[in-house]
Amino acid sequence: MPPPLIAVARHAMATRFEIVLHGENAVALRAAGEEALNEVERIEAQLSLYRPTSEIARVNARGAHEPVRVSPEVFRLIEQAHQLWSETGGAFDISIGPLVRCWGFMGGTGQMPTAEALAEARAKVGMNLIQLDSERLTVSFLREGAVLDLGAIGKGHAVACAAELLREAGIASALIHGGTSTIYAIGHPPQEEAWKVAIERPLESGEEAQRPLAIVPLTDEALSVSAIWGRSFQSAHKTYGHVIDPRTGQPCEKALLAVVILPSAAETDALSTALLTLGFEGHDSIAHLRPGMRTLLVNRSDQGQLRVEARGVPFLE
Repeated sequence: MPPPLIAVARHAMATRFEIVLHGENAVALRAAGEEALNEVERIEAQLSLYRPTSEIARVNARGAHEPVRVSPEVFRLIEQAHQLWSETGGAFDISIGPLVRCWGFMGGTGQMPTAEALAEARAKVGMNLIQLDSERLTVSFLREGAVLDLGAIGKGHAVACAAELLREAGIASALIHGGTSTIYAIGHPPQEEAWKVAIERPLESGEEAQRPLAIVPLTDEALSVSAIWGRSFQSAHKTYGHVIDPRTGQPCEKALLAVVILPSAAETDALSTALLTLGFEGHDSIAHLRPGMRTLLVNRSDQGQLRVEARGVPFLE
């Protein structure tokens, strides 16, 4: 008889987190899964833009007026984000909040900004405007109106912390995902060598679902997908997505979908966003940031054909 399979799920961080667990004791599996989801909710309480009591909300409210002390965990995450900003040439940037708000995606479905509003928002973006004091664990802003938004690393961080709790509970086989954008595989399923994750093909309006773009084996590693669909709006027959290039202030249009696979779920979350932002011209620079990184990048030509570049990910033609 195969070992028990338990699934638990909860809505958090504006998405659905799900965990499936294999093991011998169904009661222990469920308890570990629920504890991992509690950890996701704890992290949401730290990082949420929309909860006035969160650490990030307090930084955003007071950071331009005084240094704001945060917990060691949140400080380390902001430090990690600063390093990733530097490594990606600014393509990943958690100070992007003013641009997200300007384009109407902060709690909304998007809107076309004026040139003046966009220029004002761009002047408030850049990790060079964020001061970190590692001795006092404080964060401060050099410019009024700066806003930290950890949306492109927070879910990955939450998935990583949930996976760590599961391991501490003795779980040797589990799969965790947050909103299908970041997924982490612990071990492998019974009688299988790896968890297998399907990457869907980008579809145009009216197209029927096709076979997956790729089937990716995962064992003790994370996979993140960034894509331009999801929150978006149309203006003058053009679609504007919610992923914004912090360097230009414009929604990304150099790729449709980006996939990054690494041991760190926080890094895959952030670097998939950077890869989507940079597109094919930046693929090599991102793919060489970490040893063993696997990547997949997709765009559509003017003729409607999919262009796919892969580094270590076998894709289906």
